[in-house]
Amino acid sequence: MFAIEILCVGNELLAGITLNTNAHWLAAQIAKAGGTVGRITVVRDNLGAISSAVQESLARKPDILVITGGLGATYDDMTLEGVAKAVGRKVVIDERAVQMLKNSYARRNLHYRINKVPLKMATIPEGSTPIENPVGSAPSVVIDGKIFCLPGVPGEMKAVFTDHILPLVKEGVGGFVAKEVNYSVRGVSEAMIAPALAKIVRANPDHAVYLKTHPKGYYKKMMPQIRVQLICMGDDAKKVKKRLDKISAQLLKEIKRLGGRLS
Repeated sequence: MFAIEILCVGNELLAGITLNTNAHWLAAQIAKAGGTVGRITVVRDNLGAISSAVQESLARKPDILVITGGLGATYDDMTLEGVAKAVGRKVVIDERAVQMLKNSYARRNLHYRINKVPLKMATIPEGSTPIENPVGSAPSVVIDGKIFCLPGVPGEMKAVFTDHILPLVKEGVGGFVAKEVNYSVRGVSEAMIAPALAKIVRANPDHAVYLKTHPKGYYKKMMPQIRVQLICMGDDAKKVKKRLDKISAQLLKEIKRLGGRLS
């Protein structure tokens, strides 16, 4: 199992101002690649909160820790300082990061002076490596090859993750195949089919099957409706397909036995 943790930093995420689409997108990309997101943590723009969250995550020994938000030039952007504190390092101005800032301004025809304000974005934990931001200004940062600090702006975060982190996830996972099928069912509730689902999951290897019901309300206010989602995973396409077909047949048989029908 290739384990990843996600740490999102930002007061706006905890105040209900901004929807945390970054965590949702990252989790989906990691799952599609075969990685496992062990935990998603959200903390305020607070030095102590960031440092503690990083230390707690590293204690769980994930293969990769992805951190988003707090890399900008304003007073409340303190992610890199918090990460540095967590790993026992100081922050320093990195000339590579300074050049990346200049490149980003030139690319967008922005004539900004590299003074104290933008230099904050080039002040990174000692011994870390900056990653050029292909969309915005603030460089991303990688520490010890496993802690990745990404901008909070979704477009910038996605670009850096896709180019620099997703390949590492795929490499760590190795060969991975996932096949999915969904059934829309009427006349069967979650409670009715739950014992059968538990039996199917117990009969298969860990991490080979994701089987989940999603309630969809009631048809004509009387008949329960659910969506049954089945994902089979593994490193052999034929075996994955065989497992999917076998479980699908079991599900359809159970739905019929319970008096339900596909809608």
